[in-house]
Amino acid sequence: MKKILDLITEKMEQAFVSAGYEASFGKVTVSNRPDLCQYQCNGALAAAKQYKCAPIQIAKAVAEKLDGSDFSMIDAVIPGFINLNLSDSFLRSYLEEMRVSPDFGVEKVGAGLTAVVDYGGANVAKPLHIGHLRPAIIGESLKRLHKFMGYDTIGDVHLGDWGLQMGLIIAELQERQPELPYFDERFTGEYPKESPFTLSELEEIYPTASAKKTDPVFAEKAHTATFELQQGRRGYRAIWDHIMGVSLPDLRRIYDILDVHYEKWLGESDAHPYIPAMVEDLKARGLAVLSEGAWVVPVAEETDKKEVPPMILVKSDGSAIYATTDLATIVQRMQDWAPDKMLYVTDKRQNLHFEQVFRAAKKSGIVKETTVLEHVGHGTMNGADGKPFKTRDGGVLRLEQLISDMTDFVRAKVVENQIVADDEVEATTQKIALAALKYGDLSNQPTKDYNFDLERFAAFEGNTGPYILYTVVRIKSILNRYGTWEHLPIAPAANQWAKDLMLAITKFGPTMESALKTLSPNLICAYIYELSGAVNKFYHETRILTEENEELKAGYIALIGLAKRILETCIDILGFAAPEKM
Repeated sequence: MKKILDLITEKMEQAFVSAGYEASFGKVTVSNRPDLCQYQCNGALAAAKQYKCAPIQIAKAVAEKLDGSDFSMIDAVIPGFINLNLSDSFLRSYLEEMRVSPDFGVEKVGAGLTAVVDYGGANVAKPLHIGHLRPAIIGESLKRLHKFMGYDTIGDVHLGDWGLQMGLIIAELQERQPELPYFDERFTGEYPKESPFTLSELEEIYPTASAKKTDPVFAEKAHTATFELQQGRRGYRAIWDHIMGVSLPDLRRIYDILDVHYEKWLGESDAHPYIPAMVEDLKARGLAVLSEGAWVVPVAEETDKKEVPPMILVKSDGSAIYATTDLATIVQRMQDWAPDKMLYVTDKRQNLHFEQVFRAAKKSGIVKETTVLEHVGHGTMNGADGKPFKTRDGGVLRLEQLISDMTDFVRAKVVENQIVADDEVEATTQKIALAALKYGDLSNQPTKDYNFDLERFAAFEGNTGPYILYTVVRIKSILNRYGTWEHLPIAPAANQWAKDLMLAITKFGPTMESALKTLSPNLICAYIYELSGAVNKFYHETRILTEENEELKAGYIALIGLAKRILETCIDILGFAAPEKM
């Protein structure tokens, strides 16, 4: 289904041709003066230079060629603007096509393509903290957006499960319990199935071990343990299995609370087997070169305005680094899924790292030249005072605590205002709290830092998640009182508020395309805030259920029903849902 702006532009181009001018001058835009008109064309101003006549003459000649049944206003004004308002019949026909079309007629630009979204970045053996919030919910929304736009999508958490933190844990565990069979290289029996530590113990072991990194003796033990783990030492691999077995269920639990779900739970360990062959191939083809004892891949280009250092492939001590693992992960993904697009959602401070990795992947032919590799770098979340978010004792706040704080705050409001019956409080609270948390984040441009303000995000008025939910619930209430409505046709706009709502609905498709193109969920937030405002204005200014004209009433119901379906689609893409009552 074509976007409404494209349809109007086609009609304007035909009018230019009919008037004797080139079609290229017929581009139509949304009016920057909605008080004067809905759409406008400024092509006559440019055409005047080519055809050497007054632009107002061209504008009037073109306006006369437009079909009056499509527009309720066609106005050529000095110096040469063509102002347009759509006719009720044209607008109604367009919305009716949206209503009956799958996914409201949005073009599935990703059909036949595969997109991998790498987001989350959880580290095994460490609790999720507030720094994990943004990549989780931005990545989840981008994955859902790609799926809606037709892509076959794969979300991968890309666990940090193979680095030095594993060696630190092993070294610390050995100091505490050296008698465990994992540390006896002569042991050939079966290792215990029960882990030698609980989750809470593991979460204490890691920071204790990490604090000892400045001790050269302990640091050497940890590095040796990491190396031997990666080389396949049997006892250390058994400890690694215990770490994964204890950590992953808790990570899944918290991501489930956030309604964030991954198709793949792969990590650095899964990419490790691909490293040796990849490194040897790059060396053999001369793409990796020696530099001060390290093997690097030069990735600088002549057009660079800033220095882009070579990507380090293998350090001088023979060890691999994050770039090596990330490049090997691309090798793995291309072999397993051959994706057309790969998105990486991490802190924007990693821009240079991913630029180096992506260039190495393209230069080496690991990916096709047409494969899209993009880093979605996000800003940080700060406290309400604009300073880095810290606990009272100065530590990093756990993500689970942040979720709990928001949930407790929302629950108190739900109970105080008696929004729902007692047996519905918890379910309603969970949905409102999640909407407040996610919308509060996603309504900001991903690259920007923002301040977390619990009271503002959880407010039921203003540009917030709860306000969007309230709008959906209000529409549900009206529709439930009306009865069966799903097959009612859209009627022509009966008043200005109906027309404003109809125009807002037509922006759905363009919003989805813009959000996909720019990887900006905040555009969807801005759209549903505008749409919710149009719904509520229409509700306040129009008698809907008390309208005596049954045909007109049915048209109103069909209109708000379409708005509800679009709002629900949008919030599902953003990663939350509306309760039944509110």
